Amino acid sequence: MRWRSAGLVLVVAMVIGAVALALARGSRATPLELRQQVMQAERAFAATLARHDFEAFTGFLSREAVFMSPAGPQRGKDAVASGWRGYFDQPAAPFSWEPDEVEVLASGTLAFSSGPVKDAAGKQVGRFNSVWRLEGPGTWRVVFDRGCDCGR
Repeated sequence: MRWRSAGLVLVVAMVIGAVALALARGSRATPLELRQQVMQAERAFAATLARHDFEAFTGFLSREAVFMSPAGPQRGKDAVASGWRGYFDQPAAPFSWEPDEVEVLASGTLAFSSGPVKDAAGKQVGRFNSVWRLEGPGTWRVVFDRGCDCGR
């Protein structure tokens, strides 16, 4: 009788585990949903400059962010924020960007975004490339960025 009870408990535990695993997999975002999340994050990130919302801008930066610049890489959230502060203090945004390409790893943890960079008059002057990392449920932050050096 003891063996039957132990066997039944083991079977029930296995079934519960399998159901929990299936539910966890079913609740994971699809590749298309992840791409849309990153596309939306990139657009919201770009909108911070247009709105002159420096605090929101820094919220998109990973603590470990590395932004490439003509003077060399800016390493860390504080250095990147300091390097970009001047763009937010200008009366009008000196440039803008928008993603037109996003790819996400199968693991759903890293993403690449790219798109045109436009000057204040709306003329395309280059392309940006960014790497985003999922740092919490639905929270994507920039870890690497190579923007356009044009006009900056």
